[in-house]
Amino acid sequence: MDRYLEGRSALITGSVQGIGMAVAKSLASAGARIGVHGLATPQQAAEAVAAMKAAGAPEAKFFEGDVRKPDAIEAMMAAVAAWGGPDILVNNAGVQHTVSLADATRAIWDNVIAINLSAAFDTMRLALPGMAKRGYGRVVNIASVHGLVASVNKAPYVASKFGLVGMSKVAALEYAASGSRESGGVTINCICPGFIETSLIEPQIMERAAKFGGDRAKGAADLLSDKQPSKRTAMPEEIGALALWLCHPVAHNVTGAAIPVDGGWTAQ
Repeated sequence: MDRYLEGRSALITGSVQGIGMAVAKSLASAGARIGVHGLATPQQAAEAVAAMKAAGAPEAKFFEGDVRKPDAIEAMMAAVAAWGGPDILVNNAGVQHTVSLADATRAIWDNVIAINLSAAFDTMRLALPGMAKRGYGRVVNIASVHGLVASVNKAPYVASKFGLVGMSKVAALEYAASGSRESGGVTINCICPGFIETSLIEPQIMERAAKFGGDRAKGAADLLSDKQPSKRTAMPEEIGALALWLCHPVAHNVTGAAIPVDGGWTAQ
């Protein structure tokens, strides 16, 4: 592995499991120092830090911070800055709540928007000036296919992800001229996954599998056939690989993009 992120520091929110952990491991494999974050017990935090070091990070540290609370985010970002970063910021922490617009409450709306959108606003506004000063920076926001198209019963989630894509485009324009080809520049992009192989979709897969005598593969294909033409899930590591490439200096002119990893979902 080309360790082109040696000397860089990365903060990945929501990185004690799933997509966030896969992204963090990918960055670690290229030599980045990794700031891990998430809702975790001390043991889970220690295990995540150990996983980053095993993946190749020269240093890893767990940072606390309830991303629903601006003051907690400010404290976390100050701690990360004192640690030497972030040169790379991955906003992965997120929540989904399936509910009809008629049945959604303001509390549900506020919670989803706070975690999925407002938290990224706060981390970006605090991280990007330092990136611009150094001439290199990468923000990778894990949005969703639902930042590009809508589905029923997901108004707060869809609104938060559309907002994240839009905010990322604004930031990309504001920082497009920062740095240079030689320094790597500052870029802000979104990755928009469709169905990803995580524990979150397992109950849906197994519910469909019951129609096929418990055959999980057929259950997954049946679930995906509603939306994802490839009928294949993506693995978290595939999202990690894309995020890693976006952090490469060669990607200095890839900014303001919202890249779907959705098996053709948004091509329809």
